[in-house]
Amino acid sequence: MKRLFLFVLCCLLCAPSMAQTPGEVRTISGFNMGCQAWSFNRYSVMDAIAKTAQAGGVCIEFFPGQRLSDDKRDVGFGPNLSDEDILAVKAQLAKYNVRPVAFGVTGLGKDEAENRKTFAFCKKMGIGTITSEPDPAGMDNIEKLVKEFNIRVAIHNHPRQSNNPGYQFWNPDYVLSLVKNRDSRIGSCADIGHWVRSGIKPTDALKKLGSRVLNVHMKDLDVFAPDGHDVPFGTGVSDIRAVLDQLRRQKFDGNISVEYEYNWDNNVPDVAQSIGFVRGYGR
Repeated sequence: MKRLFLFVLCCLLCAPSMAQTPGEVRTISGFNMGCQAWSFNRYSVMDAIAKTAQAGGVCIEFFPGQRLSDDKRDVGFGPNLSDEDILAVKAQLAKYNVRPVAFGVTGLGKDEAENRKTFAFCKKMGIGTITSEPDPAGMDNIEKLVKEFNIRVAIHNHPRQSNNPGYQFWNPDYVLSLVKNRDSRIGSCADIGHWVRSGIKPTDALKKLGSRVLNVHMKDLDVFAPDGHDVPFGTGVSDIRAVLDQLRRQKFDGNISVEYEYNWDNNVPDVAQSIGFVRGYGR
């Protein structure tokens, strides 16, 4: 029995990522559509996988530190996860037919050895994209690891911070300056809602970033203002249909994560309605 367990563990840990090959996996209206586990941050990783499937998603983006399960509340998801726990997560993903596609938002800095731990963990998990707001001083070693592991790095944007003018990731021009002349696998994680909160029209930013858009945190907000909150896709001001149109024009092949930061205790119906909007978009 022990030998059988070790054989299965080896097969799962060594399995190649399925997340980055367009056309070979389930999609919704042609998009790799799923959830950012942050939408379910009051629950465990195991719950987030189940809730993603319940909402109709086909893939998931994990975030660092989420408790693994109700039985292992002190174990946080990330590079320190044991092989046994990775096996358990992969079994849950297989049970619900949900693919792991991204990990973040997580830190990547100047220390290549520390960054390597994150890349190696994502390789074990079959995750094809790391979402980060990296230290600009670490971009050379990050690019080196992107090439070595064949894993994308998508630079995320939070909203403009009026009390912190040094924060620049909200600005698509700044993100472009970081990825200019670098490997094409380094680009943007376009957080649509945070652009709206920053006063930026999402389609304008998408056009500017073009092929550098590697994944999307998709949000529809109730108002075009810093204090806007999430509403189901198609009922707010983000113009999700125009966003999807633009992504299609750009031949976007990354993943779209519904990141729903409202109705925290019971947001599966809203997430399902949002994924349903994308499903209906393709008809």
